[in-house]
Amino acid sequence: MKKEKKFNKNTTLKEVLEKKENFKILLKHHVPCLSCPFASFELENLTLEKITKMYNINLKKLLKDLNEK
Repeated sequence: MKKEKKFNKNTTLKEVLEKKENFKILLKHHVPCLSCPFASFELENLTLEKITKMYNINLKKLLKDLNEK
C-alpha cells in the first residue's frame, strides 16, 4: 500500500491541486491564488510557504488540514 505524500511548506500549489479535494481546503483558508490568472503560470513556483506569507495565512493550520484528509 502506497503511503500518500505529506504536504509541507515547500510543496507547490501545483502539487496540492493534483487532488481535486484539496481545492476546497485551499478555499477554506482563503488562498486567493486559485482565481488569479497569473497563478496558472506560476503553479510550479508558488510554494505553500510563499503563498501563506504573501497573504498572511496560517501555514500550520493549512498544512494540518491538507495532511488530515
